Amino acid sequence: MSLNKLSILDVSDDLFKGKRVFVRVDFNVPIGSDGQIVDDTRIRKTLPTITYLLDREAKVILASHLGRPKGKDLKYSLKPVAEHLSKIIQREVKFVDDCIGEKVERVIEQLKDGEILLLENVRFYEEEEKNDPEFSKKLASYFDVYVNDAFATAHRAHASTYGMAEYMEVRLAGLLMKKEIEALSKVRDNPEHPFVVILGGAKVKDKIGIIKYLLPKADALMIGGGMAYTFLHALGQKVGKSILDKDMLDQVKEFLATEKIILPEDHVVADKLEEGSNYKAVKEIPDDMIGVDIGPKTVTRYISALPDSGTLFWNGPLGVIEIDEFAKGSIELLKAVAYKTSKGLFSVIGGGDTLTILEKAKIDEDAFSHVSSGGGATLEFLAGIDLPGIKILQDKK
Repeated sequence: MSLNKLSILDVSDDLFKGKRVFVRVDFNVPIGSDGQIVDDTRIRKTLPTITYLLDREAKVILASHLGRPKGKDLKYSLKPVAEHLSKIIQREVKFVDDCIGEKVERVIEQLKDGEILLLENVRFYEEEEKNDPEFSKKLASYFDVYVNDAFATAHRAHASTYGMAEYMEVRLAGLLMKKEIEALSKVRDNPEHPFVVILGGAKVKDKIGIIKYLLPKADALMIGGGMAYTFLHALGQKVGKSILDKDMLDQVKEFLATEKIILPEDHVVADKLEEGSNYKAVKEIPDDMIGVDIGPKTVTRYISALPDSGTLFWNGPLGVIEIDEFAKGSIELLKAVAYKTSKGLFSVIGGGDTLTILEKAKIDEDAFSHVSSGGGATLEFLAGIDLPGIKILQDKK
């Protein structure tokens, strides 16, 4: 699959003026019981694309999913998102309580150049996730130009991320999508050496694809989080009551044979996975304790293994970061990565749970070269998988 995709920057402004431009965004944001947006990071990441199109007097129509509704459930309505976006961009964001049908068609027809409309949650229709051809065709029929700026859903072949684009001639990457493709391609296909990967999270099986793809290219792979205990167990070390992926032991032994993998040499252990539990740093994990974070010696060792230049990719927490006492290893290492980035290291931080570490550490995203908006999409991309939401976009000639 070519990753040299046509973006909204690569076409003339005339293509947008007065045109009905469909933009698939990722507005799957947390909404509180009071109807207020709890975290609007995903909304703000799409603003460059939205602003660019509005400045070129396009009729901008946004579409997104929110949560996993079973049919039309107003708890998952995007109306609060339209109101929040209006406040951010300080102009009216129109909203229509459907995404297909006569009402939607009528509202789109009434849009003036430079106006913006948000459609209702596309997942109110089961046809969205089924990538139903008729639904896709109907959706596509209202628009002149297709733009995808929802990298986080690019690994899903749904109607709004893939199916409808098959019926459209102009299929472009938004600015966030372009940024994601460029940064992640640099890590996956052309990393500057030294190339160091940091992986955490609970289960090895969730990271098998990315390890297989990146380990041959990497100079070192540091492991933390729950998955570290499967690696340590494979080496014959005691892991107490820590999480274990026994089905992955043979695969892990293959990875260890490369001698590129750096594992924790000490651990923070606790008697329970909860606030206020008894915990301590140890070299060997006692039989009745659970590994909950990398230990202080490991933190020092991992920091010393960070390169001053080259490429670094990090995905997944190195401890049980939901509990403050067990987030310290991740926070200390992340601060060190931010410092190295300021000295010239090209750093890419994977999405999903990894973003929680940034919040805990109170480090701004700008401290890194790129912070990915994707969770599963990032992992699949870096495992060498073609993402349907990218594949369907036009290639540059």
